[in-house]
Amino acid sequence: MKTKYLVLIALFISNVGFAQKNTDIKIIKTLSLADKQYKNMLNVSQDLNWYPRTQAKDGSLKYVEIKDWTGGFWPGNLWYMYELTNDTYWKYYATKWTESLEKNQFNTSNHDLGFMMYCSYGNAYKNTSNPKYKEVLIQSAKSLMSRFSPIIGSIESWNSRMSWDGKTFWDYPVIIDNLMNLELLFFASKETGDSSFKDVAIKHAETSLKHHIRPDFSTYHVVNYDTLSGKMLHRQTCQGYADNSTWARGQAWAIYGYTMIYRETKDKKFLNAAIGLTDFFLQNKNLPKDHIPYWDFNANQEGYKPDFKYDENEYKVIPRDASAAAIVSSALLELCKYVPEKRANYINAAKNMLQSLSSSQYLAKAGTNNNFLLKHSTGSLPHNQEIDVPLVYADYYYLEALLRYKNINKQ
Repeated sequence: MKTKYLVLIALFISNVGFAQKNTDIKIIKTLSLADKQYKNMLNVSQDLNWYPRTQAKDGSLKYVEIKDWTGGFWPGNLWYMYELTNDTYWKYYATKWTESLEKNQFNTSNHDLGFMMYCSYGNAYKNTSNPKYKEVLIQSAKSLMSRFSPIIGSIESWNSRMSWDGKTFWDYPVIIDNLMNLELLFFASKETGDSSFKDVAIKHAETSLKHHIRPDFSTYHVVNYDTLSGKMLHRQTCQGYADNSTWARGQAWAIYGYTMIYRETKDKKFLNAAIGLTDFFLQNKNLPKDHIPYWDFNANQEGYKPDFKYDENEYKVIPRDASAAAIVSSALLELCKYVPEKRANYINAAKNMLQSLSSSQYLAKAGTNNNFLLKHSTGSLPHNQEIDVPLVYADYYYLEALLRYKNINKQ
């Protein structure tokens, strides 16, 4: 097995086209580790109704059911393992776990159908061209479309609810994460020839461009709208430090989202947004030297007041979010194609993030970390949930970034 993976990596590195420095991303270690970790995960996770998500507070592996927004990442990880190794072992299990999500195509209660279905069925269709998978994706897009309001010009993220801190009623909350789910609509538009999918995606992207992005290209997490007039009512956070702070993963979603939206539309206003969002992230004085961001860029800083019970002394060492770095590294390896004058800088930044993520500081040892690859991600610190733990989607974007890095010279 070790010899097999050394051969695969030799091919991997030769395809990338960098003979020396790029070997320090430790791809050999990563794929060898992933082979062990994910085979262990498959051994302990045999119920197709429960999807690996993270590590629970008692140290055990935490699973979620089919309607959780993270369910599609585990089969997505298996598809990336198949693409990285060309080993049909991974294709077999990726297929099984993908098809377990089939009934989610009719789920209209959740805006995250892109995460749930495109990360699973989208990768499945890319690798197999199975027409049944395309049908599932198109129906999933129709379900996502049901949450769009033409008055507001956005897809509703969560149903009406009180804000997480109980201070505000959110009539029609839209979160920055929602940009990621638009890729499913662009796919459906291309496959069906129905422009309404694309029109909704563009309208949502334009509305978020107007209300989610600050003049300095930092981002708000949650924007709340009036359902009758479409007027913006509130701009707050849910998982960040403060309403006026910049939640690292929210910034990452925006960078990735607008990069993808530009790819699908070729509209320069979306490219300009992606560039501005990226430069804010990479040039931020609070980005640590290893390029793995704190969970919020403004945690513990003056001028930012958290609305949750927060003890600064408890977090003198501010938690990192490896998932945000994984998302940004993957996004940069696409964005670099559209910005020739920044190509080298973006590739180098992605490489630096991947080097850090592939180091012993962030990459788990075999048999640890509940069989996930990356350590030190943060789900929602305000809710005291998933702090300094592995997250299935951190692994997903890390593997995607490695795959994109492999193919960077072919583009």
